[in-house]
Amino acid sequence: MYEHFFTCPYCWEVISMLLDNSVSSQVYIEDCEVCCNPIQVTLKFSSSELSEFQVTNIEQ
Repeated sequence: MYEHFFTCPYCWEVISMLLDNSVSSQVYIEDCEVCCNPIQVTLKFSSSELSEFQVTNIEQ
């Protein structure tokens, strides 16, 4: 597992998320722990290191 800090695209609070680096490419929806809005998370790992991370407001 890999902890990553980022800014919520809704409330702009810095939050953390545990990422599973056993799967190299992932896209999923997770609620912000502060404002509870749904965030689309897109990430990629290369050699168990985070190589791409993007969060998107899905209500655009």
